[in-house]
Amino acid sequence: MVAALADVRRRAGLTALYLGIFATVWLSVPAAEPPLGVLLVVASIAALITAVAGGVLVFRARADGPVLRDAAADRRYLVIFAAELATAGFGAMLLAVTHRSEYIPVLVGAIVGVHFWPLAPVLKDPALRVLAVLVVLAALTGLITGLVSTIPAGQVVGAGIGVLLLGYGLGALIRGALTWRVSPA
Repeated sequence: MVAALADVRRRAGLTALYLGIFATVWLSVPAAEPPLGVLLVVASIAALITAVAGGVLVFRARADGPVLRDAAADRRYLVIFAAELATAGFGAMLLAVTHRSEYIPVLVGAIVGVHFWPLAPVLKDPALRVLAVLVVLAALTGLITGLVSTIPAGQVVGAGIGVLLLGYGLGALIRGALTWRVSPA
């Protein structure tokens, strides 16, 4: 039971670490005037703190026991991640050469959202499918907003996805920290 709880803590810590870092990146995409700009900076700081706390959770979980590795899951993760990077890179390049670079955050956001779907079983986190849908919806909202208003699509996408990743990372951090309450003495 101790090893299983340590694995849950480690996975939760990694989720908080990675999503905290990527939330910081997404929150830095939009250039916004106050008050939105100030809120984005505060959210970025919260995301960095989440990432650091996730790293601490991973470090402490490693002290609880050996890391359980699944080579097949690691390979699937790398394939999904590589496909995401290749698709986003190629799509961003196409948008740039067609002079539509303002929609790069929309495309990348949609691809990021889609990539969470196949990652859910690999990372043993079915709630990632909910995050997948919400991130794709944030990208779609940015696209529609960019097409019908003067608000830049990247501002909507960056803020929306950044907040979603931060929220999910914080949730993972809380879940991981709560495992200490159920740990045997």
